[in-house]
Amino acid sequence: MKVLWLCNIMLPEIARELNISYSNREGWLSGLYDHIMKDENTDIELLICFPFDDRETQNAIKAKAKSDSYKDIDVKNVIKFNTAHSTCYGFREELTTPEKYDAGLEELMQFILQDANPDIVHIFGSEFPHALAMARASGRRGRILLSIQGLCGKIADVYTEGIPSEIIESETFRDIVKNDSITQQKQKFEQRAVYEKELFSLVNHISGRTNFDKEATSYLNPNAAYHHLNENMRESFYRGRWNSNDCEPYTIFLSQGDYPIKGFHLLLKAMPKILLKYPEARLYVAGNDILGSSRYDVINKLKKKVKISSYGKYIKSLIFKNQLEENVIMTGPLDEEMMKERFLKSSVFICPSIIENSPNALCEAMLLGMPVVAAAVGGIPCLINDCKDGLLYEPGNISDLAAAVQIAWNRETAEEIGEAAAKRALKRHNRILNFMELMEIYKEIIKGNK
Repeated sequence: MKVLWLCNIMLPEIARELNISYSNREGWLSGLYDHIMKDENTDIELLICFPFDDRETQNAIKAKAKSDSYKDIDVKNVIKFNTAHSTCYGFREELTTPEKYDAGLEELMQFILQDANPDIVHIFGSEFPHALAMARASGRRGRILLSIQGLCGKIADVYTEGIPSEIIESETFRDIVKNDSITQQKQKFEQRAVYEKELFSLVNHISGRTNFDKEATSYLNPNAAYHHLNENMRESFYRGRWNSNDCEPYTIFLSQGDYPIKGFHLLLKAMPKILLKYPEARLYVAGNDILGSSRYDVINKLKKKVKISSYGKYIKSLIFKNQLEENVIMTGPLDEEMMKERFLKSSVFICPSIIENSPNALCEAMLLGMPVVAAAVGGIPCLINDCKDGLLYEPGNISDLAAAVQIAWNRETAEEIGEAAAKRALKRHNRILNFMELMEIYKEIIKGNK
């Protein structure tokens, strides 16, 4: 069975083989890829395609293609190369403007499809133009499986919640240059939702894992078959366990906070209430540092200041207003092992997002047996039994958020909830069962389209 994966990123396993930098996003792909590669009994021939728009990636895969004797495969901005485990296709795409659809992508997808000749095309995520281009190019809607990640339409609906109107309407120098104010960001998601809607109309098979994504996708395409499919997490998160004796007391971990839907601003509003009882509390925030600050020289400070977004400026103002300079630590991007270490060192993980389907970081925290606190939005209530294996709070309710954190810092409660979280997550993210379920979905698709 030949299966072509369309991914939004080059998988870390492939990037490491090419000795280039890589994104740590979409870790479930690594978990699934790792399992397929280690399964000696699988009959899957896996082919992988992904976009690139940087010179480092282009040079690395061109060099690999040349060593594989694929010297002229990139005539249409597609570069074919082999890794130790799979055949790959890198294709050129402008990734900084996903709200713009480039019809030229369809020609690239046709080229890949003709060369790969897959039995099934598995599209991971509906958020980027290449997903729609692949569905248009294929024309075999019955042989496409679309796996839901985020949903652009749902994101657009709530993008600015909890942000004052004067901040929404403001613009920094960076926003003006990039045409990327908060209002424009919302508009971009609205445009991406238009492409997303068409994509759903072009597929017969959809996989998801929450009541939230099932309801949303059934509205977008009521005739498509919906397949429940849980995700595999990154391999290292199945090892080790959070221990209240080993973590830093009264520390909060937020895995991402560089754009509004992740709810960083809501958590900062809750911090003064948390500090009333726990003045030593600290908040660690991973991912891109949006504060526009630099501890180095004057030139770097100026560059950072010029590059700050209106949302970053708002975050910075909340930190200063609430005197949180010593309580908020921006870690910068963390790789897999660094993320795991930060989970284990923190005393609670928080997901204050405005909208989510099934956030990867939340699932990884639960796998490690951490106490987790999350807003009851989107698909999150499908992941957590409130007060049993995590703590849910009313979305946008700052007092509830602060209270939930304080409950999670009771050692007995934390250990009890963390233990239950690990048990539930291990069942939900069982790599063998999830892999077997995916194989059954693939077989069902092929059987129904002979």
